[in-house]
Order: sequence, then structure tokens, then C-alpha cells
Amino acid sequence: MSENASVSMPGIIERVHAALHSVDEADPILDCSAAVLALLPTQPDPLIALAHAKLHSYPFHSVPVCWRRLHTDASLAKALVLVQNGIRHSCAGERKKRHASLHQDDSLEWIDEAVKVLDMAAIMAGSVGRLEIIEQLLSALTELLPEHSTSSTNCPKIQTWPLSFPSSPAMTPANVPAIHIPVQSSVAPSMQSFEAHMKTAQPLRITEAITHWPAMHERPWSSPTYLLDETLGGRRLVPVEIGRSYTDTGWGQSIITFSEFMQKYLMLETAESSEMGYLAQHDLFSQIPALRNDIAVPDYCYTTPPRSKAPGSATGSRPLPPQLEEPLLNAWFGPAGTISPLHTDPYHNILCQVVGKKYVRLYSPDETPKLYSKGVEDAGIDMSNTSEVDVEASCGTLDAEFPLFRQAAYVETILKEGECLYIPVGWWHYVRGLSVSFSVSFWWN
Repeated sequence: MSENASVSMPGIIERVHAALHSVDEADPILDCSAAVLALLPTQPDPLIALAHAKLHSYPFHSVPVCWRRLHTDASLAKALVLVQNGIRHSCAGERKKRHASLHQDDSLEWIDEAVKVLDMAAIMAGSVGRLEIIEQLLSALTELLPEHSTSSTNCPKIQTWPLSFPSSPAMTPANVPAIHIPVQSSVAPSMQSFEAHMKTAQPLRITEAITHWPAMHERPWSSPTYLLDETLGGRRLVPVEIGRSYTDTGWGQSIITFSEFMQKYLMLETAESSEMGYLAQHDLFSQIPALRNDIAVPDYCYTTPPRSKAPGSATGSRPLPPQLEEPLLNAWFGPAGTISPLHTDPYHNILCQVVGKKYVRLYSPDETPKLYSKGVEDAGIDMSNTSEVDVEASCGTLDAEFPLFRQAAYVETILKEGECLYIPVGWWHYVRGLSVSFSVSFWWN
């Protein structure tokens, strides 16, 4: 686990208690009323509900920081009560070791609930101002768990998790596209060579650049057991997209435990589930730093790309995105058949394949007139970075509904474990999982 795992539970409890009772005069939480703050130590539940309502009263990026802080501290206060009561009941007041220890037959539901509360604070409010102490508390909880203890879920419990994910029917020859116009490829190019390639504004498949990552070897993401261990026995919560693609009717989102996500959507021996779940474009690595330690930002992300025009939209040109101080990392984890529809991103991207395989098709920005951008939808949401086209629909359907689409030039590849794909800003790309797949994207500009 993280470097914070060595901190004792009694020490963490003391730190959390002190943090909740001593607020810096510059803390944004003071913008909440004094009456609200007075309830914080003893009545966190109504404050979580209040902050939750406030979070949904604004666009996410416009939420006043005080409400995110309140959600975080109220969640921390609730978790503290759960932990103190849980330890008291489970250990009957005995402290024989530096860490309180639990036995396999003790109830662990209080740990499930404490983790849920803390993760909801991370997902809903970003754990503003409390990332370090929350990570320390979660690491200390890990020390209390029996080896390979998994959370209780609504799914039938897997007694013994396999060493690897099951093979997928999607990997049969009939389901794997033949590559006719391959993306240019290079073996671990030097920084100088990569910078020269960026000036061509073309995609590049990169091999042998991430094979040293621990996630590929000694801390393997291909192991369900390892992933469970690094997510507190699968207790950590993750946001999951429900449905094949975010453009499909009936698509939705749900927040579930990591173990439920894997049991329900990934551990399938035969056919794919009728309902598909995808952990997509989630900042998993700030939420679970232990997994962040298994990978490294490719050096290529610290180059300075040639200046590009912003991708076009139905209403003209989008403003250029802000300059990033550090690359943005996102996780993409799901079963065979998950789809990212044809779309563009506002940043240069290196997509790294850690587990499984994906089919990727790419179109130059010059082909945009043939790709049928969605434009601005009725609710005023700008979807001009997403195409209306289902790329792998039948030729008859494509010709009838999108007559120019099949005239658009493209390149394609099957991205395999240990490979990366450089996607220049503005390039349209379509991605389909061919197996259980775990990828990491690095955006930079």
C-alpha cells in the first residue's frame, strides 16, 4: 500500500479529531454558517445531505469551495465515528499490537461503511483539503483487514479469485477487425525522434516504452487478486458507466464497489453480460495513490507539442484549453465490447495499454466534414467533439444515414499490452475493447 500505511490507527484517529476541531482562518469551510459548523462534530449526516444538495445546485466547476469542504469534513467526521465504534466492538477494548487486529470471523461491515463514506467524499467533492489524511485513514484500515478479505456486495461472492481475467469471446477472429491501413509504429523512440514526429501531426504506435512499469510485472494489473488488495479488498467505490457507449439510449452511471464492478462485469467465463459496465475517464490514481505508484508518466508527455488550432465545433472554434502544469491521468477499465464513440480530445494524448487489447481507428481533423459531428444538443450541451456515426455499423446503414462517412480516410491499430498510442490533439478516434482491458490516458499540452 502507500507510504502512509505505517501510521498507527490510534495516531490517525487523533489526527482526524484534531483536524476537525481546529480550522485555519483561511479555510473556505468558514464561508458556511456558524450554525452549520457547530453541528459538524456530532451530526455529520444532515451536513452531508446539505452539502450534497448544494453540490447539485451548481455546475460542478462552479460549486463554491465551502460546500465541497463541508461535504469532505462531514464525511470525515462520520467515518471517524464508524471507525471508533467498529474498533471498540470488534476488539473489545484490547490493544495487543500497535495496530488493532481483527479476526476473520469478526464483522467488517463498519469498514465497508467507513470506506464508502470516505470514497463518496472523494468522488463527489474531491476530498478538498483532506486528501492526505483520508489516504492515511484508508491505509490504516487496510492494516486491520484479514488477508484477501473482500467486501460484501449484492453479487454472489467469489470465494477464490483467479490469477487472471477470463478470456473473451470478443477475441475470436470474427470479432477482431483486420488492420488494412495501420498506424505508423516506432520502438521506444528517443525524445528527439518523438518531437520530430509530432511536427507531422500524425498518430504513432509506440512499443517497448512502458514495459518497465510495475503494473506490467511485479504489481500486475492483470491479476484480479492484486487489484482487490490495492482497493481495500474491493471496498473502494468507483463511478461506472452502464451501457455500451455514452451515445447509446439508456446509458447511465452508477457508483459501486470495485469488487462488485469486477464480479458483475469482468469475471465472465462465457458470453458478455447483457449489461455492460465501464470504469471510464476516471481519475482513479488520485483517489487510490497505491495504483498510481504502479505506473509512470511517459517522458513524451513532457515535450512541447507544436501549437495547434482548437478543434472546430458546430458554433465555430472552441477556445484553446488552459495550459496544463502536469499531465492529466485517467483510467479506462472494462470488459470486451466497451466503446468510446468517435470523438476528439482537447489535448494531446498518449494512451497506454496495461491489460488486454483494444481496436482503435483514427481520422485526421481534415476529415471532419465527413464525420457528422453532433453539434449543440437541445439542452445546450456542446457535443461537437463527438460523431453521430456508429463506426462499425453495416455498410448499408452507414451509406443510408451518413453517405460521406465511408469516404473519410483513416488509420487503425490493435493496441496490445505494453504498447502506447500517441493521438495528436484534434484527431478523431474510436476505441473498442477486444478483451478485459485496462488502459491509462495521459493528456498534455
